[in-house]
Amino acid sequence: MTNSRRDFIKHTGLVSLGFLGLNRFAANAAFLDPISTRGLGFGPLVHKSGDLLSLPKGFSAKVISKKGDLMNDGFFSPGNHDGMGVFKWKNDKVMLIRNHELTPGSDGSGAFGADNKLLHKANQNHIYDTGKGERLCVGGTTTMVYDEKKQQIELEYLSLTGTIRNCAGGITPWNSWITCEETELGIGDEDGFLEKDHGYNFEVFASDKIVLTPAIPIKPMGRFVHEAVAVHPTAGIVYQTEDSGTGVFYRYLPNVFGELHKGGKLQALVISEWKSADTRNYKDLKTDRFPEKKSFKTEWIDLDNVDAPENDLRLRAYQQGAARFSAAEGIWYGNNELFFACTSGGRNSKGQIFRYTPSEYEGQPMEKDHPGTLELFLEPNDINTFQNCDNLTIAPWGDVIICEDKEDARIIGITPQGKTYVIAQNIGLRESEFAGPVFSPSGKTLFVNIQSPGLTLAITGPWKS
Repeated sequence: MTNSRRDFIKHTGLVSLGFLGLNRFAANAAFLDPISTRGLGFGPLVHKSGDLLSLPKGFSAKVISKKGDLMNDGFFSPGNHDGMGVFKWKNDKVMLIRNHELTPGSDGSGAFGADNKLLHKANQNHIYDTGKGERLCVGGTTTMVYDEKKQQIELEYLSLTGTIRNCAGGITPWNSWITCEETELGIGDEDGFLEKDHGYNFEVFASDKIVLTPAIPIKPMGRFVHEAVAVHPTAGIVYQTEDSGTGVFYRYLPNVFGELHKGGKLQALVISEWKSADTRNYKDLKTDRFPEKKSFKTEWIDLDNVDAPENDLRLRAYQQGAARFSAAEGIWYGNNELFFACTSGGRNSKGQIFRYTPSEYEGQPMEKDHPGTLELFLEPNDINTFQNCDNLTIAPWGDVIICEDKEDARIIGITPQGKTYVIAQNIGLRESEFAGPVFSPSGKTLFVNIQSPGLTLAITGPWKS
């Protein structure tokens, strides 16, 4: 989340080839062990002079990539790092695909350098929107191959560009990364320079071949202020969060497993006994409070006109009975359960975390008799617990790991019982947020971004006792 959005809701040097299969995807995305064996947390944080992060004893953080690095394709590593996915790769290495939340005309922060002097070297047909050459859209993704043993990047290249504010996204079981545009900008916006509508999802496949992916929007998944996605590992259903103060929670049922461009059905979540429920719990709202730790049965309604030229998809869904959420952001698929964060929800607008448990017949006719459930998992309203949770992931030992979007941001672990502990705190770049947390398939490394100035870090240490 950038500063402009924060206002709205409130350099050091320091995944397997081809289709991974559902088992490996589950290991990458789900709870691996339902009960932690190491106790709560890793001990108090320690800060050493000159370090960017405060970390528990025995842990260290190394910057492995930063804005402005010259990549293997000859372009510069873009800035505004955000969501990130990881894949097991060949030769015991890992592949990272990273988002860049850049706005049109972000001069010097994109891959092409100041005045976009390197733009002519890119495949122009694969760039989504050049903004008539005046307001180039420089959001997108970069792909990196990382040697976990040597703790260094050995390949980095621009894998998607021409998009706007690529905030978060999610990995898929067919070895790709869905990157999401967090915007409602369209043709003619940005002083008339935008040539395409925005607010879509795009797909980037994991590859160690240096190639710019053709930027093709997945329009059936809907046009709105996208944030993140999580994929049901066997059904291929894609759950989507919306970063809006009046957003809803979506799912996309593709016609063909793993082929999202071939169409499907977009739906919004409804609380069965509480139509048009307002889950935000703002203290000044004149609605019933959405309770914690209560499981509600759900249903899903079909949405039409999903390209939403009036940017009203969420409003129409709410009028039809969909539940409303406050700035839903990070989402991750666990052991038959999804966790997603609402950055500005709660009585004190400090954030909420929800848990959705899919039906055993998710997306099938029998789902009606065996519905999925939604629970407000945690709403602490306590700044010491967490503030403004943003991106999240699930640790190999089963805890939810969240990033805060605030000054002096922290990385926080949350046990299945809702107990919290601090893993790290941003001390060196205090005004910037953490983003994109994800564990390597081995569980030895936690990768995370500091959005500004744009750093990707690898945190290592005694993660398992």
